[in-house]
Amino acid sequence: MFQFVQPQSEKTNYTTGQTWGALKKAWRGYKIAKVQSDTTKMTEYAKKIRTLEHDLGVKQAEFPELNLS
Repeated sequence: MFQFVQPQSEKTNYTTGQTWGALKKAWRGYKIAKVQSDTTKMTEYAKKIRTLEHDLGVKQAEFPELNLS
């Protein structure tokens, strides 16, 4: 599941719920881009996902196919 750690971003303009919603949308976009084999969008979404996970204080996903870990 999720491994919670201390949230890293204290200067956020968004609530935790909004950040979780953005993370869900970013994962959806990443999956669609992967099906379409669009590596540019995949990389863009992967970076957003990692940033949002960092802001939430959860373990960041790794993307070995994009060399993001």
